[in-house]
Amino acid sequence: MSSAPSHYKHNLRDLSFNLFEFLDIGRASLGKAPFGDFDETAARQTLETFAEVCLKEMSPSFAESEHNPPRLENGTVKLPPGILKALAAYHDSGMSQLELPVHLGGMGAPPSLGWAAFELIAGANPAVAFYTLGGILARVIDRLGTDSQKKRYLPAMMERRWVGTMVLTEPDAGSDVGAARTKARHVGGDVWEIEGVKRFITSAESDHTENIVHMVLARPEGAGPGTKGLSLFIVPKLWVEEGGKLGERNGVVCTKIEEKMGLKGSVTCELTFGDGKPARGLLLGEVHDGIRQMFHIIEQARMAVGIKSMATLSTAYLNALEFAKERKQGADLMNARDAKAPRVTILHHPDVRRMLMSLKAHAEGMRALALYTAFIQDQVELKGGHRALEAAEYDSLNDLLLPMVKGYCSEKAYELLGVALQCFGGSGYLKDYPLEQYLRDQKIDTLYEGTTHIQALDLLMRKVARDGGATLQGLLGQVRALAESDAGGKELEAERAALGKGLSDVETMLGTLMGKLGESVYHVGLQGNRVLLALADLIIGWLLVRHAVVALERVKDNPGDKAFYAGKLASARWFCHEVLPGLAHAARMVEQSTLDLMEVPEESF
Repeated sequence: MSSAPSHYKHNLRDLSFNLFEFLDIGRASLGKAPFGDFDETAARQTLETFAEVCLKEMSPSFAESEHNPPRLENGTVKLPPGILKALAAYHDSGMSQLELPVHLGGMGAPPSLGWAAFELIAGANPAVAFYTLGGILARVIDRLGTDSQKKRYLPAMMERRWVGTMVLTEPDAGSDVGAARTKARHVGGDVWEIEGVKRFITSAESDHTENIVHMVLARPEGAGPGTKGLSLFIVPKLWVEEGGKLGERNGVVCTKIEEKMGLKGSVTCELTFGDGKPARGLLLGEVHDGIRQMFHIIEQARMAVGIKSMATLSTAYLNALEFAKERKQGADLMNARDAKAPRVTILHHPDVRRMLMSLKAHAEGMRALALYTAFIQDQVELKGGHRALEAAEYDSLNDLLLPMVKGYCSEKAYELLGVALQCFGGSGYLKDYPLEQYLRDQKIDTLYEGTTHIQALDLLMRKVARDGGATLQGLLGQVRALAESDAGGKELEAERAALGKGLSDVETMLGTLMGKLGESVYHVGLQGNRVLLALADLIIGWLLVRHAVVALERVKDNPGDKAFYAGKLASARWFCHEVLPGLAHAARMVEQSTLDLMEVPEESF
């Protein structure tokens, strides 16, 4: 298997451009408390090393689970050999230590560098990527747990490579988390017994680790209804004694793994708690603040899903580009009537170029959005962390951007993966190429960790409404400042104008929707997705134009990299002239929207 050519094509050059030339994390983030001792040279070398690990050790098992999927045997999930090898490489290379705080024995990398590394893993083998999120759980326990809970769990989670999961969903309560019925009964101290069934739990059982730490939402006896009545519990597969020693098997069992259309190497489990044996857990932090605590994990998971989608689109584009450079088909369109004209590669054909530039611009735009958001997370940590007063402005901006990272990247990537497959013609439909698996593996991204519409409602009803739109207006103010500036000079005059027009269209759309809220909240339900996608298009356009400004400056000192910088310019121009004009249409659709659809009788559907 390892001798087969890798499906994965990373874009380390664009990753580095974002981190070190555009965001300039070498100056803004690296080497500052609370982060570790990285400087720019060390950060670049780290990414280069991890890129090689992902290419050589993780990507070979990408398709293995298609013909040798994980199996559930007597409550234990057996992973295929390639997945086990990839996970061993992840730990052995030090990738698992990258973003862990220094006081936990980690490298203390800032979020920007951590998420850049995650892109490499998720692009190479997305199934493997979701077995690597135990570090997030460790950081949550470190931040929210009691001293006793930290001593009990963190050393072993780090040293013995334990996996962590987030356990929310129930068979009759999917996105409606507040309808959860799993119960918690207090038995003394911070120990509780959990009883119920949860489903759609990622990585909840496997044989590559001795223990799995589940973070479980459950309702204590006597607690009120809805999400406010939920508490968060640390429930291990094997009980952990106060000194950290492993005890007996706990009463939590994997009773089913789902058969899915894609991402088959990532096990999606049903977990049963307390069926015949108590499932013991610790109340996290000894406080009943479950949904707020769980959002520390949910927001990390949403970021991971958005980056997974972006990474898949990026490698799909680079695969399509390689194919287009090699595949000869027909004569140049200018010579189409000449039967003797030489055959050309399909990269010469205008429609293929159109598709490839759409893929390139969107993949680079999504990367720009995700890493800009990660950079904002750097600033949150540098200012004291989540909820710190000094970090409030960055905290709010991160909250605003997250629904776009998750909702936009997952929704647009699925649409554009079809375009990438189209570049291959009929060959794209075959298993000879990875595109058809990319499509199946990626579709889940629009569904889990909150569907696209849940992201739209979160954006408009929570993130924008929370501060009366002040954070959104601040972000749009930055877009306006660029549109009205002379950044990039004459070279980018048309792009700045397109950005200004797009901003006006989005402001019109938002104003119209706010006005219609007086009539009915159904307007948000009907138009929320359109607004989410339009706003993300605008922010991506803004970021791509900023990239182009940097590229125009950098090429003067780096003429040997002229082709890359010209490509950055081309992406910005294409996006501004092919995507941003669509915002005018989106604004008109919101203006003309009615509630007629809500009046259609059920029998008429």
